[in-house]
Amino acid sequence: MASRKLNFTSSDGVSFEVDEIVALQWRIIKRMLELSVPDGDIPLPKVTGEILQMVIDYSKKHVESSTSKDQGADEDLKAWDAEFVNVDESTLFDLMMAANYLHFQSLLDLTCQKVADMKGQSVEDICNILGIPKNLTRDEQEERREKFARLFE
Repeated sequence: MASRKLNFTSSDGVSFEVDEIVALQWRIIKRMLELSVPDGDIPLPKVTGEILQMVIDYSKKHVESSTSKDQGADEDLKAWDAEFVNVDESTLFDLMMAANYLHFQSLLDLTCQKVADMKGQSVEDICNILGIPKNLTRDEQEERREKFARLFE
């Protein structure tokens, strides 16, 4: 039996067609579908097209993994997840915000864990992890330290 398709529109107007089984991982959509079946596109005004595509990719990978009978699937998924959150700081925080907005717990846990793993590391290490350029001005460095103060405690 083929999965029903749902249509989503990101904050920047990009449209996506997603299998229902994939979108049901997002608690906000699951709840919406319990109340009624939407007509037309479902707007996601707090998620850009670039980030929504990443969320969809993550969701698809986890659905595929959950149906896999391969014994190494769990380890492969852990490695894939680690690479998935190996992104620049802006993307990581946008993913975290999207996961929170969509009530997508596994992605929220993954992104929060990535940030938590940074705590207690040196400024240089955190900059390397987040892909922050090393040639920032003093003002830019101070702005980043204020913005991410918890990481430097």
